[in-house]
Amino acid sequence: QLNMAKKKEAFLKDFREGPLLFKPTYKFDLYSEVYDTSEKKRKPAWTDRILWKVKTIYEVASKESELPEEENPISVSLSNYISHMSYGISDHKPVTGSFKLEMKPLVSDPLVTLSAEGEWSAEHDVLIRYSAVREFPNSAWDWIGLFQVTFRHVKDYVTYAWVEDDEIASTGDSKQVYMSASEIPKRGGEFLLCYYSNNLQSIVGISEPFQV
Repeated sequence: QLNMAKKKEAFLKDFREGPLLFKPTYKFDLYSEVYDTSEKKRKPAWTDRILWKVKTIYEVASKESELPEEENPISVSLSNYISHMSYGISDHKPVTGSFKLEMKPLVSDPLVTLSAEGEWSAEHDVLIRYSAVREFPNSAWDWIGLFQVTFRHVKDYVTYAWVEDDEIASTGDSKQVYMSASEIPKRGGEFLLCYYSNNLQSIVGISEPFQV
């Protein structure tokens, strides 16, 4: 029924679905894995489904233009598509899907380049050098965070420095800020520096990994 609707309804035709490798998820007797034993004896069916579609910025800008796949800035792939038979509070079994999302950068060059200066250790204050492109809209609320290389969110910083309050030197387009030794992790490891722009509400520069 769904496949027929996808062929007939224009708004459904671009939606995708993974392979149905699990049993029908409807209709079950409550708190069991037994299909309907009532008088109706409803036939098992795959009524719980997950469809997806990527709507790109190009579609928003121009619905008429056809763009090649390689120019799509967003790529989505399905990692797994499964049902969960252990749940019994409904005559449906829940279905979940896990997806991998990849996004191409909208700009090829970073707005800010930054690097860790010298040897980083919890035994002394450390220095960060950074420079921004001329048109970069900097703010007094911008900051540079120290992150483990495995960080997943902008709030995962170990510590940070305000780019204006902690600035100690400026030469041409290059500036230096410091971080206190007391804020550097004593256990060490592999880290990154990330520049956070308050105006753009995002990370706009990431350093090469370095050891502490």
